[in-house]
Amino acid sequence: MEAETLALAQEIDFSMWGLFARATLTVKLVMVMLVLASTWSWGIILQKLMSYRSARSEAQTFDQAFWSGEPLDGLFDQLGPQPDGASEKIFAAGMTEWRRSHKQDGALIAGASARIDRSMDVAIAKEAEGLQKGLSILATVGSTAPFIGLFGTVWGIMNAFIEIAEQQNTNLAVVAPGIAEALLATGLGLLAAIPAVIFYNKLSADSDRIVAGYEAFADEFATILSRQLDS
Repeated sequence: MEAETLALAQEIDFSMWGLFARATLTVKLVMVMLVLASTWSWGIILQKLMSYRSARSEAQTFDQAFWSGEPLDGLFDQLGPQPDGASEKIFAAGMTEWRRSHKQDGALIAGASARIDRSMDVAIAKEAEGLQKGLSILATVGSTAPFIGLFGTVWGIMNAFIEIAEQQNTNLAVVAPGIAEALLATGLGLLAAIPAVIFYNKLSADSDRIVAGYEAFADEFATILSRQLDS
């Protein structure tokens, strides 16, 4: 009997594709959903890693140009009112409001400092929104994927027990395939959730550091303009 059971077990395909092919429709849908969620997460992760690296590089390049000693009006004329880089956009927002705050006779309109600060704050908020876009998807995948996988496991084990009851047989050849199919759903859920959670935490911290750099620059720039206003 044991030899017959062992022979039957050896004939079963326990590869991932074999387990997927034998799973019920519900468990298959769960597995497909988890694979798609994992693929989507990795797409966001790679895109964010590249965009954050580009943002840091752009901020460093602009910082060197800003502190190079070149007149701010000349730097603004060189960049234009709608530059491409995030730091450049924040600088352009402040300079645009600075120029708008001057009357035709050269005098300043009251409240110029507050308006300049608000203009740069709006620009920073827009850049922060772009940096954080997609992170909520990683958080959602990280928090829900294990439960979706667990649902697939529970459903698969339930069907395994139904099959055992129908065949009235509890040998390894009957029990093992159903249990393996069910546990594959949990494994895929963890495979999708773990990288999503790890990179969500990392990318959130990176985003906060980049935004903090923008805010620090805006404060320094506002201080420079404030000196000119007071003089």
